[in-house]
Amino acid sequence: MNLPDTKTLLLSFERGVLRITLNRPQVRNALNFEMVGELEAVFAACIENRSVRAIVLRGAGGHFCAGGDLKEMMAGGLKAPAPGEPDPVVAFSRRFGTMLRTVGRIPAVVIAVCEGSVLAGGFGFACVSDIALAHHDAKFGVPETTRGLPPAQIAPFIVERIGLTAARRLCLTGAQFSGVEALRLGLVHEGFGDEAELATKLDATLAQVLNCGPLANEMTKEIILNVARQDMDAVLDDAAVKFAQAVRGSEAPEGIGAFMQKRKPKWAQ
Repeated sequence: MNLPDTKTLLLSFERGVLRITLNRPQVRNALNFEMVGELEAVFAACIENRSVRAIVLRGAGGHFCAGGDLKEMMAGGLKAPAPGEPDPVVAFSRRFGTMLRTVGRIPAVVIAVCEGSVLAGGFGFACVSDIALAHHDAKFGVPETTRGLPPAQIAPFIVERIGLTAARRLCLTGAQFSGVEALRLGLVHEGFGDEAELATKLDATLAQVLNCGPLANEMTKEIILNVARQDMDAVLDDAAVKFAQAVRGSEAPEGIGAFMQKRKPKWAQ
């Protein structure tokens, strides 16, 4: 895979697994304009490149992501645009929402490793991941309202992840909570206490993902995400078409044959 050049991200790709590390540890990996642009480029490449089967998203320096870089945003000036001119603040905010939706469209399985600060935009990434692991002492929260801002592009994904009632409480109080509570809420799937435990659980998760047919996972991910966004009959009609495509494709004969012959399928070698 040809990875784009990045300054705010560390990238490595091996055996179908792309590891993306947010690398602005001096500001707890806060998202600035440059990082958002680089993430957009990497995610776009993942949509186009089917050799990527899993993505591990993590932050450098013990923190996942503290949200948007408010200092940079304020330094850019908040002067309202002239009549008829596009509003750059609207454009940047909407751009982040588009990026979160892009994560959901990536065929690969996206795994978020949440530790340290998992706030605002970082919280958003946790919500759109397929699988999330959290350190017991990680600090989760949606603090935008305590800064006089709405969590505009993140709130819809929080509702999808943990439900309306829990989302209302979190967004309207700015409350912060631990990885243990994130697990209870269903925001994350497993917890860990140290790097060794994380390595064990992450390796096991990746092994499970890589044991699945990549095209089957891609179809399944799309079906699942459509449940909350389309009429149920439309979801089931589309799922039936996808099932037929899979039956007549290359993966199903290999996967079923491997099962009958008690061997691993080719994609899991």
